[in-house]
Amino acid sequence: MKKLKRAAALAAVVILLAMYGCTLIFALLDKEWALDFLWASLACTILVPVLLYAMILIYRLLKRSDDSEKDESGSSK
Repeated sequence: MKKLKRAAALAAVVILLAMYGCTLIFALLDKEWALDFLWASLACTILVPVLLYAMILIYRLLKRSDDSEKDESGSSK
């Protein structure tokens, strides 16, 4: 499980860096289509980290409730 978490974290870092790089490139390009891609890239740059944070919070809440249910039923971890 630990290797899966590390791989997911590394993938998230690579995706975020790629999005930031694309945002910079689209901001510097002087093409008519670049403005549309810039806005899409800016939206993804904001929305993807927010969604990842929300997913982590939900996972922690669900994991905590699963752990408390196991403790209440008397089974060991």
